Amino acid sequence: MIDLSNPAERARFFDVPDRRTAAVLGAIAGALFILLMTAILPAKSRIATLLLDRNSPHFPYPFTIQNFEHVLFFIGLGELFVRWRIGKRETAFIQRKYLPEDDQTVLQLGDLGPVRRRVASEFENEHGFVPYLIDLSILQLQSSRSVDQTVAVMNSSLELIQHRVDLRYNIIRYIAWLVPTLGFIGTVMGLGASLAAVPSSGEVNLPEIAHTLAVGFDCTMVALVESAILVFFLHITQEREEHAVNLAGQYTLRNLINRLYVPDARSASLIQ
Repeated sequence: MIDLSNPAERARFFDVPDRRTAAVLGAIAGALFILLMTAILPAKSRIATLLLDRNSPHFPYPFTIQNFEHVLFFIGLGELFVRWRIGKRETAFIQRKYLPEDDQTVLQLGDLGPVRRRVASEFENEHGFVPYLIDLSILQLQSSRSVDQTVAVMNSSLELIQHRVDLRYNIIRYIAWLVPTLGFIGTVMGLGASLAAVPSSGEVNLPEIAHTLAVGFDCTMVALVESAILVFFLHITQEREEHAVNLAGQYTLRNLINRLYVPDARSASLIQ
């Protein structure tokens, strides 16, 4: 967890957000949303019943299915914030001009030492696609003196990075699935409660049954809306991060691999 009262750690959080901290902040935001809606909306109003299930016949307020959906929704938004910031940071690495970008420069092995020293501290295990690929490619060139082997290693690394990026979205995918699932559970509970309310004498209290059914269907409607929002932003955010992976591969290939001149292993200079 990050101490957000510390200015340095707060700046670090917005640069490379911590997922656990974002999840806690999302849960707090969800609780504040519930508190705000509870204070603003009249308890007997239709909108309060729809959003919060006020005066719930099944659960003690505020522990209703709708409120659990709201908390999960904001936790999902926190996770999407993390992924959005990481995607933006990865794209910004390309603007740091680690490599020459003109049409004339040719790189030899002896030119790559300063480049590798510059990018060595710019990446971590999970972040920094561009400096990581540059460092890995130069290291492979240093050991093999083969451009073909370097390209093969770079392509394999890109596939691994792409797979790692995809794995990072498992939690938000699960939340986007769990929210409507809770809604359907609420609907099923409403249907079951309505059937259970029918007395053995056959005399049916239609207003009570209709209210119970309405509460059940409200759960699903709120859940489907929130799930649709999460899935929409999930696709936008994942597309941005995957685009950053593609840009990193293109940048390394165009400005490093395609500029290399390696005469042969015996005459190549050692990297300083």
